[in-house]
Amino acid sequence: MSGQDSEALAQQVRGPVLVPGDEEYEAETAGFQSGLRIRPAVAVGALDAEDVRAAVSFAASRSLPVRVHSTGHGRPAEAQGGMLISTRRMNEVRVDPERRTVWTGAGTRWEQVIEAAAPYGLAPLNGSAPHSGVIGYALGGGIGLLARTYGYTADHVRAIDLVTPDGTLRHVTAAQDADLFWALRGGRDGLGVVTGLETDLVPVPRLYGGALFYDAAAVSGELLTVYRDWTEGLTEELTSSLGFIVLPDIPQVPEPLRGRHVAQLRVAFTGDAAAGERLVAPMRAVGPPLIDTLREMPYTESPSIHSDPTDAHAYTGTNLMLDGLEVDAVRQFVEQAGHEAPVMCVVQLQHLGGALSRAPGDGVGNAVGHREARYSLSVLSGGEELDAPAAAAYHHKLGEPLEHRKVGRFLNFLFGESDADELRDAYEPETRRRLTEIRERYDPDGRFRTPITSLP
Repeated sequence: MSGQDSEALAQQVRGPVLVPGDEEYEAETAGFQSGLRIRPAVAVGALDAEDVRAAVSFAASRSLPVRVHSTGHGRPAEAQGGMLISTRRMNEVRVDPERRTVWTGAGTRWEQVIEAAAPYGLAPLNGSAPHSGVIGYALGGGIGLLARTYGYTADHVRAIDLVTPDGTLRHVTAAQDADLFWALRGGRDGLGVVTGLETDLVPVPRLYGGALFYDAAAVSGELLTVYRDWTEGLTEELTSSLGFIVLPDIPQVPEPLRGRHVAQLRVAFTGDAAAGERLVAPMRAVGPPLIDTLREMPYTESPSIHSDPTDAHAYTGTNLMLDGLEVDAVRQFVEQAGHEAPVMCVVQLQHLGGALSRAPGDGVGNAVGHREARYSLSVLSGGEELDAPAAAAYHHKLGEPLEHRKVGRFLNFLFGESDADELRDAYEPETRRRLTEIRERYDPDGRFRTPITSLP
């Protein structure tokens, strides 16, 4: 982009306009996912919806491709050239306790919503990492801490403010722009820049939750068998997952876990603590845990259940949505992701079903797919020395024995440079066809095209 063009753009927006070489350019284009840096010709730090509208209109006048991010937790869309719109400054939160809803700006993080909703005894349908952004998470589907009780976060999005590729600011609801509303909720990419959205809050002021940590080598076979049997009859009030990771032998790791391949049962139960204890009893019977953090807690402490890392880092990962839990195959997956793996692997096996299996009852539905899946199995590798192609190849090798149980993949759990087959698996063929038609209608010039929107 020429200096004259960037100066013209700076006169049309209130936020910063930055080009390569500017002092703040690197910080503006960086995200939580540090392994895939983007190098736009110009970055716009939008302050409000009008800034976004002006930036999109300017890009249209210059035929520039447009990409957008706020916290940058997901897979960065390629922006080698073109325009990047950063929405991280648009972080307003407005709670409506009577309607049990919250309106969030495009740069809002879930931790802000958790704190804003808590005084009213309400909670959002956030995921395990409260420092991630609301928009990408919710519109990618969102399998949260309370997923089996309330379903996908996308099912609870009520309204979306969106600047479409032609520079028009739209208020999108089920009653207005029903096709666009359907596509945004679960389709996420390629339809413009979201400037804010309204979503439901739920009456969950506290929960029974936490984690049980085990030595994976000692319990992995029995743990997986018990977990499969336990989850088959589990109430929808309880959402759980198993995590597996080899932890380093360093002082920052709690002494009982150092150097071990650790298995971690994570639990979030909306009933009372006594009922929670009874429900978890079969999992406790697997053996004495190395650490036990299960307790009753205010919802504001729910991030402690997973204790996800908060520092930016490089990572890549993939996911399989499964129609059932084949214990021997999953055990092999977990063991090969342990001490002998050529790359560090974090594995998560998540119980699905419950409300996740039911479409939203708003008469419009959404693009979230594979609701018949009963479990999600994900693997992620990270670190600043990460060899992402080698890690991705190993992830594929791990998943091969489970391909026959795969019903698809989950968009929000595809990190790094996912290949076309992985991205295609995020949707059923008819959903993908309808998404393509809607995207072509609103973005005929392909300025918001990303790898997943380019699939046939």
